[in-house]
Amino acid sequence: MEIQTLYREWLQNATEDEDLRPELEAIAGQEDEIYDRFYRELEFGTAGLRGVLGAGTNRMNIYTVRKATQGLAAFLLQKGGRAAAIAYDSRIKSALFAREAARVLAANGITVHLYDELMPTPMLSYAVRELGCDAGIVITASHNPAKYNGYKAYGADGCQLSVENSAAVLREVDKVPMFGGPKLMDYEGARAQGLIRSIEPAVIERYLDRVASYAIEPVKSDLRVIYTPLNGTGNKPVRAILQRIGVKHLTVVPEQELPDGNFPTAPYPNPEIREAFNCALALARRQPADLLLATDPDADRVGIALPSGDDYVLMTGNEVGALLLNYILSRRAANGRLPERPVAVKTIVSTPLADKIAAKYGCELRNVLTGFKYIGEQVGLLEQAGEEDRFVFGFEESYGYTAGSYVRDKDAVIASMLICEMTAYYLSQGQTLLEVLQSLYAEHGIFCCSQHSFTFEGAAGMEMMANIMQGLRDAPPAAVQGEAVTARLDYKARTETDLTTGETKPITLPVSDVLLYRLGDKGDTLIVRPSGTEPKIKLYITAVAAAKEAAEQKAAGWLAEFTQKFEAAKG
Repeated sequence: MEIQTLYREWLQNATEDEDLRPELEAIAGQEDEIYDRFYRELEFGTAGLRGVLGAGTNRMNIYTVRKATQGLAAFLLQKGGRAAAIAYDSRIKSALFAREAARVLAANGITVHLYDELMPTPMLSYAVRELGCDAGIVITASHNPAKYNGYKAYGADGCQLSVENSAAVLREVDKVPMFGGPKLMDYEGARAQGLIRSIEPAVIERYLDRVASYAIEPVKSDLRVIYTPLNGTGNKPVRAILQRIGVKHLTVVPEQELPDGNFPTAPYPNPEIREAFNCALALARRQPADLLLATDPDADRVGIALPSGDDYVLMTGNEVGALLLNYILSRRAANGRLPERPVAVKTIVSTPLADKIAAKYGCELRNVLTGFKYIGEQVGLLEQAGEEDRFVFGFEESYGYTAGSYVRDKDAVIASMLICEMTAYYLSQGQTLLEVLQSLYAEHGIFCCSQHSFTFEGAAGMEMMANIMQGLRDAPPAAVQGEAVTARLDYKARTETDLTTGETKPITLPVSDVLLYRLGDKGDTLIVRPSGTEPKIKLYITAVAAAKEAAEQKAAGWLAEFTQKFEAAKG
């Protein structure tokens, strides 16, 4: 439909949310603003929907949520699905969108199990399996700024929908007219008929019981923790689990304790960046702590900062992942609780240091595509084989971790528990986590890993990103900063080419728009991929060297060269 026609249709029909019509009226005559809201529909991809809140087909609003849910309902009914679980976070309109999704599902005859208050994403994954649901929905935009919201869909296995199922849902979504297409049921009427039901507090307790069952060492030290839920969903469950394992000295950052979708003290509520820790750091200057802990708004990611001299240093997801893997394997082995043929899983963009650690303990390490659903998929395969107890840990470099089979997504609640337990254990042994990390480097080598994002906003930005990826395929680099590219892996074409021999072999992982370059013969790699949830291209660098300074110098040079490529593409 022509964009101006779409705009007029929305002016006429978008009347059920009082925020939308004033926005539409305010952009009258502003072609760029109208174009940005209507040049496309938010696509139902493998991560569901994510976008800026507002009016239009390219925005998150009750109409795009209803349309997506009607498509999901049609998909479920084709498969014989009859029940779904829904959770939501603290973001603007999250509770409203959850309610609207429930109304659509109920109108389609699908029973909805809905949390009565905001809950972390992993607790949605748990509820799907615990309650025998055929699907799940969580309303969240994870760690994006306040202007965003999103919609993630899950299958009966508790994982985010597979590529194939997401494509099937998208086909159904495309059949649904935006206005008048989705079925709707009165919310209170659906409650009265039992089509919308509250998830009982007992489910939450059973989840916490499962998390606590994965504790390894009792917390014996007087561990001092400062925690911030970043105005999100982690406050209650993280505090509850830390109390269970014996963390007695826990202080919650007061400005960021209660839910607030505006995130007034952390405009970008991402525990990967130092700004998200500003309030915790200010508190730590008055009240020193052994550990600063931050969970993102939907509590599936967790970041930490550790004391170093007079300041605190943020740890990367790769560093924490390596530390946790080493801790879990070493302590479970020492306690006689390490299963035979243990399995850990990480994504291809996460640190190769994990491979070294896993090999030391005879642990099989499986590498999967970026996206925690692929880690959850591996847990599911173990479960199907009756071997789910072999799974000991899964992580991705973007601060996502899990250590149990009870959920199939990253879980900041269990990660917070294990991080606190690990910190306390090593302190009781006279070591800090920074010292433990240095000992791992001394044993296995320096792995300097970093991730860099390049933003391309709007319709033109999406085209630029596609052009960059195609350009790298059409004219692949033969060398980077003088270091020869020895192998090129194209996960879209599913081919791996050894550039020293010319041999090409297939990649068995699913199709994904990812390019990986191996440099030299020391284990150095560069990976380029567009984000699945944000208008960004991501660059992952792993530089290997005997000394940290040498690794950092190599990484800086490679970053400079690719930054120049991406900036040139912007013109």
